[in-house]
Amino acid sequence: MSTEENKELVLQLMHLQEHGDLNTADQVIAPNWVNHDPSMPPLQGYEGFKQLNMLFRSAFPGFHLEIEDILAEGDKVAGRIRFRATNTGSFQGMPPTGKAVDVTGTGIFRVVDGKVTDNWVNFDMLSLLQQLGVVPAPGQTS
Repeated sequence: MSTEENKELVLQLMHLQEHGDLNTADQVIAPNWVNHDPSMPPLQGYEGFKQLNMLFRSAFPGFHLEIEDILAEGDKVAGRIRFRATNTGSFQGMPPTGKAVDVTGTGIFRVVDGKVTDNWVNFDMLSLLQQLGVVPAPGQTS
């Protein structure tokens, strides 16, 4: 696949995540897909992909993903992503806060034979927790 086709596949993946159509995940991700994200438990395959998405979808229904930059070279696609949502469900054992969040992240996605096989994501979990009021922001008292 060309780098442009790889970028389009990653954009399709983001669209799928944002709109929650997880039954079509097999059209975009490989059965051996792996999520490499230090802030999340290890997740693999279609079920891992669905778990990752349901974790965010249940805590932040109707979230919005915006791709701010996307670049590709060879079998890798890199993106700078913005996540906007309101926390109305529990998240990793924390009760809902009702607070709006605006968080950024970066991801590198590997594409093999027209499917995403890996994604290495660095999501600004500290900022998310600060915006939710779980962790004090710099200058705030706990």
